[in-house]
Amino acid sequence: MQKDLLIRTASAEDIDALLDLYALLSPGDERCIPELAEENIRRISQIAGSAVLLGLLEDKVLTTCTTIVIPNLTKGGRPYAIIENMVTHPDARGKGLGTTILDAACDRAWENGCYKVMLSTGSARRSTLSFYENAGFEQSRTGFQKRRLPKRVE
Repeated sequence: MQKDLLIRTASAEDIDALLDLYALLSPGDERCIPELAEENIRRISQIAGSAVLLGLLEDKVLTTCTTIVIPNLTKGGRPYAIIENMVTHPDARGKGLGTTILDAACDRAWENGCYKVMLSTGSARRSTLSFYENAGFEQSRTGFQKRRLPKRVE
């Protein structure tokens, strides 16, 4: 765990740094326009317990993930959370930053009464899968998706 990593929610002032980080997640992906990014951050923050989280060292955005808390009608009405768009700058990998922000996302979910946290990855790289396993996630279930945009290429 990276103890000196500052974790906070993203704001409009973070959009350029955040979009630069996302460009590393999916190179060649269409970049979100800043106005839409600002609106989407605002919309995400209006969902109870949900946020775009940033991890900063020395005021530089180095890692991020989005946590969405979803109301539920099973499990006694307890919500669940989905983590998406997890990325750490390549120069900062292997230092515990990604694990720290995932822990913060899970803590946020638990604080909001979630009974589980799910994430998926489009990567088949062993290093990526090992990262999530080492962060405490287990590969389980079978996932399906129906896409409107093509999958990212590794």
